[in-house]
Amino acid sequence: MKIALYGQKFIDKNIPYFIKFLTYAYKHSIEIYIEKSFFDLLSSFNELKNLKFPIFYNYNELTKDFNLMFTFGGDGTILYAITLIRDTGIPIVGVNTGNLGFLATFNQEVLIKKLDQIFNYKFHICPRSLLWLETSILDKKKQFFNFALNEIVILRKETVSMITIDTYIDNKFLTSYWADGLIISTPTGSTGYSLSCGGPIIAPDNKNFVITPISPHNLFSRPLIISDNKRIHLKIHSRGHVQYYSLSMDTRLTSLKEENELYIKKAPFYIYLIQEQEYIYYKTLREKLLWGMDQRN
Repeated sequence: MKIALYGQKFIDKNIPYFIKFLTYAYKHSIEIYIEKSFFDLLSSFNELKNLKFPIFYNYNELTKDFNLMFTFGGDGTILYAITLIRDTGIPIVGVNTGNLGFLATFNQEVLIKKLDQIFNYKFHICPRSLLWLETSILDKKKQFFNFALNEIVILRKETVSMITIDTYIDNKFLTSYWADGLIISTPTGSTGYSLSCGGPIIAPDNKNFVITPISPHNLFSRPLIISDNKRIHLKIHSRGHVQYYSLSMDTRLTSLKEENELYIKKAPFYIYLIQEQEYIYYKTLREKLLWGMDQRN
């Protein structure tokens, strides 16, 4: 078996679990490749400074013969990891060393207990849809990854004035949002930025996207759920002399001129997340959102 490891942060209390993980992999002849920046971070700890594992540097080196990728961190770590995995179909085991962890559902103690199950393929694979920004306007030199697992967000830039976002669904005019911005979210991202702006929670197995305005100036603007087989077309207009707007795709941010129109649809591939066999999405919602924690219940 061949696996990849990736993380963005690492602290002392994670070391014992990580050593147990490496020891298990070594005993079971599992090939480990570590992303370069994560390898450098791990090597900064005395207990891990003598690590001797192959390194990979970018997505070109993550070939389809990798069986799994383990991410150590939170949901943000997984969001960046998909820029490495892309359309290879390599499943992700999200190890939650962060805080909330909607996507990274294995805590470190559970991971160690479940290693036999994971490496013997006794788990549930959850496919997650992505948004695809169809555009040639992004700077190719920056290698901007134009897919998003959570959401694509359009935001006003360097102004307190609202922007106007003309929105079309399958070339049919929907409305012009007067707002601070607009969120196009997948079911996975429905528990993120969209939720904080009043959007609905959508279970991951639904085939939908949600359009959520940010601080809309239209009194009756509300989030809208649409089928994920629709194509969204956006035209952005700003007030005054500002001719740019901000475009966010998960954790990646760039600026575009307002003359640049956006076309968004469902990506032609999925990201696959590994969950425990007994994993129940609604249980995760209940625990992460503290449903029922009111003492009156």
